[in-house]
Amino acid sequence: MPSTTIARPEDGLRVAKQYLRRERLLSGLVIVVVVSLFLLTYVTTSLLPAVVVAAVLVVIARAPILQSKGTVRLQTDTELEAVVDAFTGPTPPVLGLQWGVADEVIIEDGTPTYPTSYLLGLRSAEPSVNTRTVTTPNGAQQVELEILVNDKPWATYTARISNADEQTVIDVEYTSNRRFGLRRIPQQLLAKRYRDAAITAQGYTVVERNAHFGL
Repeated sequence: MPSTTIARPEDGLRVAKQYLRRERLLSGLVIVVVVSLFLLTYVTTSLLPAVVVAAVLVVIARAPILQSKGTVRLQTDTELEAVVDAFTGPTPPVLGLQWGVADEVIIEDGTPTYPTSYLLGLRSAEPSVNTRTVTTPNGAQQVELEILVNDKPWATYTARISNADEQTVIDVEYTSNRRFGLRRIPQQLLAKRYRDAAITAQGYTVVERNAHFGL
């Protein structure tokens, strides 16, 4: 079945591109710090201790020891049915950074896919999203977004969408299915800021967010 390219919400896309530029600068800064420590050790001691220090730093930075999870509450004036459509569509509002930094958004066999290249095109990844929707006993709509990267589980978002005081309220719980190294902490903190900005740009208010990095 041929793939179809999907247009992305412009406001969320603009925020995601801002994040991508700053994330690249931050990643470069992390590399500069590691190289600087290597050179400092080499200048003050010798090559062998410098190599040992560099190896230890790489292992500590890359070792997959941390896992992210959290919750976020959103609200909007948009009607519940339209919010459900947005969360089950190819560009769910809470995944603004994922589809926003992608080269494009395509639909393949009914599944949204976000092909993404990085390192000047030397490497690439292909996130995709599987969506399931159920109605809870109290009448709320529950949307589960399972993110795969290169067909491997990456993260799961569960959004419970309900009406309250003439507003549509979305309670989202998310957890990472993959662990990451300490080198990703600066990017995770930067992503938190821009993730909320991307959601806000799409017409939602971030009422509360609780994020946790743990072993």
